Amino acid sequence: MSSQELAKRISTLAQEKKGNQIVIININKLSDFADYFVIISGSSNTQVKAICDHIEGELRSESIRTYHKEGYEYNNWVLLDYVDVIVHVFKHETREFYGIERLWGDAEMEFIKEESE
Repeated sequence: MSSQELAKRISTLAQEKKGNQIVIININKLSDFADYFVIISGSSNTQVKAICDHIEGELRSESIRTYHKEGYEYNNWVLLDYVDVIVHVFKHETREFYGIERLWGDAEMEFIKEESE
């Protein structure tokens, strides 16, 4: 699976757990540590945890393992590292505060339309 396909797969999995404001950021021309960020918002710590658990579980069943994970014990901002794709799952307030999209404003961004829209 290419890094682009993995980023899209992750966004689909996040939607299955009602993750919202999903953005896939192509950083491959701006960084040498990854190709994509997938940014996802959840409305509560419980939802952030559910999104992360779902992504990890489903990808593990497809033989794709998380290389590194941070923030899971707090569930305000969880980082799931899949080497070429780095997933950030935020509570809404935490995402607003850190503004990763603003930091990577020069990157190509794909905003994933929520199914209810």
